[in-house]
Amino acid sequence: MLPETINCDDQRVPHLSGSRLNKDEVVATASRVIFGKPLVTNVYRSIVVEAMVAAVLPEWEWCSADYMSYDFVHPNGTRLEVKQSAMKQTWQTRNAPRPSWDIAPRTGFWENGTDWIARPGRNADIYILGLHDVVDATADHRDASQWRFFVIPVSQLPSTKRISLSTARSIADPWGIERLQEAVAAASAELGLNAAGQIGA
Repeated sequence: MLPETINCDDQRVPHLSGSRLNKDEVVATASRVIFGKPLVTNVYRSIVVEAMVAAVLPEWEWCSADYMSYDFVHPNGTRLEVKQSAMKQTWQTRNAPRPSWDIAPRTGFWENGTDWIARPGRNADIYILGLHDVVDATADHRDASQWRFFVIPVSQLPSTKRISLSTARSIADPWGIERLQEAVAAASAELGLNAAGQIGA
């Protein structure tokens, strides 16, 4: 006889037969397994951070999915890319954490998810680099107040494939979630984007 629950890493999951399952139970169980603990694995942490960004940027469309080349787009066409790095991971590390973010230029992008456009470069106008630097027992990747954000126009990024914390600090000041909207607005103004989303003089 199958057990009523499966206990894996202290995560108790209902064991139901296929005839008793419905999609709400599946979604609830999957959400609890993925997001039910303070530390979220790298694979899913980006979703948590993007959800925070979406909450404070209501005018922006959250469009990161499948083959999209950026994470958010404004009605005026401004594109936003969100990257994140956490100093405390779901596994133990021997060395001191060294946060960094992937900012590598791409060889092109997918348009409408079906057509490949070969155009080397970075596919966003503004980058948000999220940093979670709490390393004690209170660390919770799901807590927006524990994150800080560097908002950097693409023109200010170095030509490297990754950017270190020290370099990010040399370019921009970190912002709390409560001021992220203000920081993005300032970066947009610095880009000189007009109503059509094109670079203006």
